[in-house]
Amino acid sequence: MKFRVERDVLADAVTWTARTLPSRPPSPVLAGVRLEADAEGLVLSTFDYEVSARSAVVADVDEPGSVLVSGRLLAEISKALPNKPVEVTLEGSRVTVVCGSSRFTLLTMPVEDYPTLPELPDVTGSIAGDAFAQAISQVTMAAGRDETLPLLTGVRVEIEGDTLTMLATDRYRLAMREMTWSPASPSVSRIALVRARTLSDVARNLSSAGSIELALADGGDIIGFEAGGRRTTSLLVDGEYPPVRRLFPDQTTTHTVTSTHELVEAAKRVALVAERNTPIRLSFSEGQVVLEAGQGDDAQASEVLESTLVGEEISTAFNPQYLLDGLSALNTDFVRLSFTHPSKPAVMTGQDDADGSDHAEEFRYLLMPIRFGA
Repeated sequence: MKFRVERDVLADAVTWTARTLPSRPPSPVLAGVRLEADAEGLVLSTFDYEVSARSAVVADVDEPGSVLVSGRLLAEISKALPNKPVEVTLEGSRVTVVCGSSRFTLLTMPVEDYPTLPELPDVTGSIAGDAFAQAISQVTMAAGRDETLPLLTGVRVEIEGDTLTMLATDRYRLAMREMTWSPASPSVSRIALVRARTLSDVARNLSSAGSIELALADGGDIIGFEAGGRRTTSLLVDGEYPPVRRLFPDQTTTHTVTSTHELVEAAKRVALVAERNTPIRLSFSEGQVVLEAGQGDDAQASEVLESTLVGEEISTAFNPQYLLDGLSALNTDFVRLSFTHPSKPAVMTGQDDADGSDHAEEFRYLLMPIRFGA
C-alpha cells in the first residue's frame, strides 16, 4: 500500500474517525484505525462493536491496500506534522509516514482480525444539519447521565412522515422537540431509542456538512448518520421507553410571560447563594416575578423582574441549573411558563413578544418543582 494525502485532510479524517476509540479496548485491534486505499481514494474506519465511524477522503493512491495502526498515535502524529503532503507506505509489518523532513514508522496490527463494519440501513430521510444540531442540543441536556439507568441516557426518536420528534428525560425534567424533515417515503414510521451522546456527537461533527442523512431500519438495532463523506453508526438502546408524552398537561390554568434574557441573568445572580440541591423560588404576581434563594442563617438573594401573569398568583421553586438549562435552550425573546398547580410540573415554551398569545410549541420543556420551606 502506498498513497499521498494532504496533511490537513489526513489529520481531520484520523481525528474524527478515532474520536470514539475505547480507552481500554477489550481487544488490542479495537484501538486501531483501518486505512483502505484504492482507486477511489482513502477510507478510514473504526468500530468497537457499538459505534462505528467511516471517513472517505481524496488521496493519490499508487498501490492499493489496507492496514491497521494505532488510531490515537496516528491522530497525534498527523496533527503534529508540518503543513506539507504526507506519503504513507506499507513495508512488511510496518507503516512509514513521511512528511517533509519528518519520518515516522508505525507497527501494524493484524487487519484480518478487525471486525467488519455494520452495513448502513437504507436511508430513511434527510435533515438540515444546523437545524438538527440545534434540536439535539435542546433535547439531550434533559437526558439522564446515570449509566445504571441506561433507558434514560437515551433520546426517543419518533418519525411519522415528515415530522421528526425527539424526547428525553432524567425524571426531573422532560424535553421534547418536534421538527419537519425530508423523509425518503411520506408514509415512513419509525421509533428508536438513541444514546444521547451519539446524537451530541452527530451535532458536533456532522452538522457543518449541510444536510445529514439518517438511516434507520424498521425493527433494526442500529442507527446511521452520513454527511460530507463521513458516516457513523451506533447500536440503539434496548428497552421500552416510559410513556413520557402524557406528562404534558392537556390544558393549564395559569401562565406567565417574562423576558428570557432578563430571567436568565437574574436566575444566574440569585443562584450564586443557592447551596447545592437548593432551589430558586419564583413568586409570580400581577406585573412581576420575585426570584429568591437562600434562607435562615444562609446567604440570601432576591430580584424583581417585570412579568405578565394570566390567572391566579403562583409561587414555585426549581433546581437553578435545570431552570437555566431550559431557558438557555429557548431561541425566543420571551419565555412562557404554564402551570396547573404550584406543586405540579411547569411547561416552558418560547414566545416572540410579551403580549402575544402564540407560543412556539415545537420545543417544550417540562420542569418538576422542588418543595421549599416557608
